[in-house]
Amino acid sequence: MNAKPWLAAAALCLTLPLALAAWRASTGVGHWTEAERTTLASLHISRLGAAPADPSNAVATDPAAAALGKRLFLDTRLSANGRVACASCHAPERGFQDGRPVGEGLATGSRRTMPVPGVAHARWFFWDGRKDSLWSQALGPLEDAAEHGANRVQLVRLLAQAYRPDYEALFGPLPPLAGLPVAASPLGAPAERAAWAQLSPAQQQAVDRAFANLGKAIAAYERTLMPGASRFDRYVAAVTGAPDADAQALTEAEVRGLRLFIGKGQCVSCHAGPLLTDQHFHNTGLAPRLPASPDRGRAAAIGRVAADPFNCLGRYSDAPAESCSELRFIADDDPHMMGAFKTPSLRNVATRAPYMHAGQVATLEAAVAHYVSAPAAAVGHSELGRPGQRRGERVPIALTAAEAADLVALLKSLSGPVCESRDGRPC
Repeated sequence: MNAKPWLAAAALCLTLPLALAAWRASTGVGHWTEAERTTLASLHISRLGAAPADPSNAVATDPAAAALGKRLFLDTRLSANGRVACASCHAPERGFQDGRPVGEGLATGSRRTMPVPGVAHARWFFWDGRKDSLWSQALGPLEDAAEHGANRVQLVRLLAQAYRPDYEALFGPLPPLAGLPVAASPLGAPAERAAWAQLSPAQQQAVDRAFANLGKAIAAYERTLMPGASRFDRYVAAVTGAPDADAQALTEAEVRGLRLFIGKGQCVSCHAGPLLTDQHFHNTGLAPRLPASPDRGRAAAIGRVAADPFNCLGRYSDAPAESCSELRFIADDDPHMMGAFKTPSLRNVATRAPYMHAGQVATLEAAVAHYVSAPAAAVGHSELGRPGQRRGERVPIALTAAEAADLVALLKSLSGPVCESRDGRPC
């Protein structure tokens, strides 16, 4: 009568290793090489750490500045028609983007709205890198005729009317506004530019400094916006032995896609690090939005960032010149920058269709197909390998239809929460 329990226990002992082996095979946890584990560990969200300091913005980490910046970020009065805010394109409920092929403000823009979460870890801003700080980037759309269409004097008046106590607690007194025109800006309509030219240099600099401080407050808020862990991260934790592990967080198809991502798909060569971006600029042969006038990308932006009065070396930066080495030594003759655009983060990529710098690609499936087809570039030279050619370390990306589907499945596992983080660490 005691044999049956014993036999059942023996059978369990025999079947458990088999079940464990099947489980490990299905999840792939036990079938990664040491080199692959090292690569996977580098992609885990926990590797992000705190956001780097921004010496050009003295209030970058000030909670009071972030609180003011959040109010400004949501304020539609920072526009010519009173209906466009930063949040109009960087909508919090949509993961701080807008789901459109190109931005829509007062008019239609020419490029896709970039994701904000994790932007505190970037070095260059916009698709072409024409700004070298987050606060300087925040200023650009405010005076862009297709975005906010506002002007500097208008914006400083708004600070005085609606935000004076909070502004002056951070930055000191606002400039006197008596005698200033209603609208004036060096970048505005002809009448606004003419009014700006009538201001004294001291008046112009006082307005410019308040305008720069507005951008610094918005940047302090944007720095807090961070992505959080996804199913991908929980699986990588299981592979690498990190906390919060879940070896079954990915499906078998997603695990196969992950192998492609760090292997023959060559995705990790640009989508590296915990934000899944190398923060650099690449030409991948994307079809231009306007074929008759292809976008020159980074090549056209280098001169702009170097001449920008709101760059790291400008009078409104809080940084000493020695902290601006990337701007001081920027390469202005790199042929690889022609037609090159910034690598976006793949965090939450499944929620951000359409794709690429001008929304040229509608779906993730089409995005993967683009990299496999490797078309020639309309301007400059594509980095992608093509049959019979080699671009540096790149070889042609050859994927079967099933492999492409697995890779898309993996990309859909990269979605996680977005939160406000005081120190720029992930959620």
